[in-house]
Amino acid sequence: MTREIAVDDDGQIRLQKLLAQSGVASRRRCEELMLEGEVEVDGEVVTRLGTKVDPRTAVIKVSGKRLPPISDHVYLVLNKPRGVVSTMSDPQGRRTLSDLVADRPERLFHVGRLDTDTSGLLLLTNDGDFAHRMAHPSFEVEKTYVAEVAGRLSKGTVAELLAGVTLDDGPVEVRRARVIDTSADKSIIELVIHEGRNRIVRRLLDQVGHPVRQLSRTKFGPIELGTLAGGRLRELSDDELGQLLELVGL
Repeated sequence: MTREIAVDDDGQIRLQKLLAQSGVASRRRCEELMLEGEVEVDGEVVTRLGTKVDPRTAVIKVSGKRLPPISDHVYLVLNKPRGVVSTMSDPQGRRTLSDLVADRPERLFHVGRLDTDTSGLLLLTNDGDFAHRMAHPSFEVEKTYVAEVAGRLSKGTVAELLAGVTLDDGPVEVRRARVIDTSADKSIIELVIHEGRNRIVRRLLDQVGHPVRQLSRTKFGPIELGTLAGGRLRELSDDELGQLLELVGL
């Protein structure tokens, strides 16, 4: 995340100055946090005032929370509308993600995909390593979806989902599931999974007899879509980015 930080000629900066310029607290309070043992650099508690660090490479935590490094990378949340293809170009001429970020100067990557008919939270970045790790199944980053499905969902069906459902390409682990609303002909369910296989939520709910009518992703790891309007972007906060970097070991 780009922040204007004034470094010394050697490319380093005093730690308390970096914390203050990053908005952690006032310079005096940052010094107090260091003396109280609340600041770590690369896994070591730093209490010596005047310690210098490289703001682009140091892994800094304040009271257990990661402070993102200084970089030229951007990290964005997009609320992808239905009907938009999760690619940056499309040979069929359909509307793509590039149409939604046309005013951004960076070359952006999307972290994973959402089906064309699925709306919701998609992360965009120009940090290739971050994008790769966030999408890689080994890190098991949870994704939360809200689906409107056909029919009344029973407690037995929810239990079946939580017990694990096997699809043609293997079993699916549902971390959490809860029915938000139900009626005679439709239900709304929230599901949390960590996989990103093609159309996995739709296939999962088809398998238990409740085809999806509408589907939206509302969370990616700890990041919430909130009230972000369809087709709009926002930058991740430092706290949000720090949480994601911790999740994937960056």
